Amino acid sequence: MDTPPDAPTVVVIMGVAGSGKSTVGVLLAQRLALPFLEADDLHPAANRAKMAAGRPLDDEDRRPWLVSLADWIREASESGRGGVVACSALKRTYRDLFRRAGAGVWFLHLSLDQATAHRRVATRTGHFMPARLEESQYATLEPLRPDEPGMTVDAAATPQAIVDRAARAMPTAR
Repeated sequence: MDTPPDAPTVVVIMGVAGSGKSTVGVLLAQRLALPFLEADDLHPAANRAKMAAGRPLDDEDRRPWLVSLADWIREASESGRGGVVACSALKRTYRDLFRRAGAGVWFLHLSLDQATAHRRVATRTGHFMPARLEESQYATLEPLRPDEPGMTVDAAATPQAIVDRAARAMPTAR
């Protein structure tokens, strides 16, 4: 299915680790026939090592990663191909950077209680983000605000239910 011409150019699936960003992002990208980017793939090696050692990133650590993501959003927007990106986007300033990078950026915030997020992260394998960093993500998280384009959904729902709800809510992507 092609993306409607006035649908959001780039959808950012945001939330803390363990909220299901990657799973939902892949499904939504397939539904909208858009390319998918896992933002973790753009983290510099030093960021991955720091998180793997149980130390949270600060804004200075995140800066090159955020710039890389903004560049991807700009390219996806300007090319007209659009895209879906799974990215924590924990702070409003990060989301503002993404909105300035491309027209039509829309956010899907996967909201999840901390105990469930911790349990999910603790049971996954092969990821550099340890469960002990979950608390720092919640401390940093600034939920999506009413003036930001997008919606917040309960990440405890099934991935398909989240995708269905988001697809119905996205401007003209019904």
